[in-house]
Amino acid sequence: MIKNLSIVLLILLNCFKSCAQDALDSAFLLPDTVTAFTLENFYAVLLQFHPVVNQIRLLQNNAQAEIRMARGAFDPKLAATFNNKEFNQKDYYTKWTTSLSLPSWFPVDPKVGIEQNSGAFIDPENSVPGTDQFKQVFAGLSVPLGRGLFTDDRRAAVKTAKLFAQMTEAEQIKLINKILLESSKDYWQWYYSYYNLRLYEVNTSIAIELFRRVKLSHSHGEASGVDTLQAKITMQQRLVERQEAYLDFANTSIRISSYLWNSQGQPVQLSSNVAPTLAHGQDELLSASGLESLTARAKQNHPELVKLHLKLSQLDVERRLAVEYLKPRLDLNYSFLNQPITPQGSLNMLSIGNNYKFGLDFSMPLLFRKERSKLTQTKIKIESTKFELTQAEREIINQINMTFNQLKNTSLVLEQQRGIAKNYERLLRAELLNLENGEADLFKINLQQEKLIQSQSKLLKIRSEYEKLKAMLYWAAGVKDLNFDHE
Repeated sequence: MIKNLSIVLLILLNCFKSCAQDALDSAFLLPDTVTAFTLENFYAVLLQFHPVVNQIRLLQNNAQAEIRMARGAFDPKLAATFNNKEFNQKDYYTKWTTSLSLPSWFPVDPKVGIEQNSGAFIDPENSVPGTDQFKQVFAGLSVPLGRGLFTDDRRAAVKTAKLFAQMTEAEQIKLINKILLESSKDYWQWYYSYYNLRLYEVNTSIAIELFRRVKLSHSHGEASGVDTLQAKITMQQRLVERQEAYLDFANTSIRISSYLWNSQGQPVQLSSNVAPTLAHGQDELLSASGLESLTARAKQNHPELVKLHLKLSQLDVERRLAVEYLKPRLDLNYSFLNQPITPQGSLNMLSIGNNYKFGLDFSMPLLFRKERSKLTQTKIKIESTKFELTQAEREIINQINMTFNQLKNTSLVLEQQRGIAKNYERLLRAELLNLENGEADLFKINLQQEKLIQSQSKLLKIRSEYEKLKAMLYWAAGVKDLNFDHE
């Protein structure tokens, strides 16, 4: 029996050169043919080519179209009307008017035009001197002195459209961040499954080599059948674990591929020659001052809070318009006739009070019930949105703090797990030393090695969860592109 133990001891000592902690170190040693594919590389490809990201960016184009549409109310307008009546060979009338109106942001709408009216039965109101070939030039403006002086539907529509464009930008950040968060989780799951598979591949190779050597020794009568059976069971277990790890890796690779597209909009399959990796400095934990800075940044720039602030601004525009509708309508219209230019093209001096048309339009509801109700509803919406803003800000800050606590706790767990893996390595070395002294057997060795492998696999898992929480923290703070630097 001592002879058998000595033979097995030699086998184990030879195999142990590539075992223990070296197995995990070997898993992280990538071949020269494999290229590191960092999270930053992954983000860059996703943000540039992913069809959903490009679709989200179209929201901003739609918002700009809304602004142009609202500004259309201020477009210059060319208008012309022509009416002619002839009956019983009599020219009753011919009326023709062409005008150009120039709406402006200020409540002054200039209008210029020319009219030509003639006929035997022309309305005296529309008659013009025959000396000017029945033509008359007019140039004037319309000014609201009551409702519409400070704001109106046109100006309110443009302001609302501009605020909507800013809201769209915030919504775009929110939607893209959501995609980046999900992709980040999948990336770190891929990271775990990739290196977990490599870990099991290394340990499976060790188990296969151990079984081969023990079997060979058994054939020479230098190892017992029990040792051979134990080595075979260990090998079979490692093969099963490796196959399970491979399945997890294959599925996570497929999930990662779903985020990869090329410039032609075609899906790209993840290459087997790339591997996830940790970039330099990713182990750093956010400090307390960094957390305060991130919290302050979230209060200012979080997409949800930005949208609610902009919603309040929109409601304020709506409130101002509602207040304006509580005023009576009083529109003043004044037009110069044949001033400063005549139908023949000659210039005249402007003379207010001579050759003009003047109009005054007045209207006012007696109770203003519709207008007062509209203003009341708008004020209620403003108060409701303020409450929503207060609650949203509190929830966001709490989410940041909770995620930071999880991150901090996971960082501590990660360090502890590193220590656990180190200690299991020491236990395995101690069992080998006991075996050398005749105080252990192959079963105990396998048991300690199994615990070491499990602790190393768990270390990878916690490392993956730690990186996911970092992405969660920036997502909770609403940081654009989860703090990814495009430069």
